[in-house]
Amino acid sequence: MRETPRAEPPQPRPHRAFAHTTGALGSGTPHGSDGRPPHTPRGARQPVPGDRPGTTPPVPGLSAVFWALVTLAVVTWQVLVHGPLARLDERLSRSLVDSVPRGLSEAASDLGSMPVALPVLAAALAYAAWRGRRLAALYAGLAMAAVPLLVVPLKEWTARPGPLEPWAHGYYPSGHTATAMVAYFGAAFLLSRRLVPVAAVLTAVTGTGLILRGYHWPLDVLASLCLGLLILRVSSSCTRRSCG
Repeated sequence: MRETPRAEPPQPRPHRAFAHTTGALGSGTPHGSDGRPPHTPRGARQPVPGDRPGTTPPVPGLSAVFWALVTLAVVTWQVLVHGPLARLDERLSRSLVDSVPRGLSEAASDLGSMPVALPVLAAALAYAAWRGRRLAALYAGLAMAAVPLLVVPLKEWTARPGPLEPWAHGYYPSGHTATAMVAYFGAAFLLSRRLVPVAAVLTAVTGTGLILRGYHWPLDVLASLCLGLLILRVSSSCTRRSCG
């Protein structure tokens, strides 16, 4: 009885490469048959010269920006026509003013003043520039410069009187709230994302103090929060594009 002939192992054909062969010069790195190196993993980010990797500020989502625009438009319209939302806002404010000691609400509202908020941002700008993040510092500074450019025309246009000074005009929106939000969040973006909750608390305390002290209506503060979000969105987007 004849033995069944054994199958010969396949012989490699000339000019034919197997997939997943080792890399050039025996590096052991797998690659495709065309000799290309493996793909860079998704999400890998190359550091940018003069910047630290992963330090670009978070950009607010488009949905948040959309609702901020809608809220700002609706609130501004209600203030202009003195609609039901503005009248409800005034009744709410009267029940809140002086519900806490004035010294406490005064101290809280001062967090949004220029002498307090600007030095914090200036220190963060100097630190970012020293670490080579000059573009990020530039955009954060421009964001702060945009606050009065946007707030002052809105104050002139709406000419809303104040809770404790009905004879005065120009309370909508709140400049202190916008200043606090852009300064503290801008500083947090430049220094460390771990400081973002601190920036949120400082901004919330500022707005609450302004309402409880009677310096602003609640809708004044809400509008400034929306405006600050839009400013930070533009600033963060510019920083991300510049830093790759």
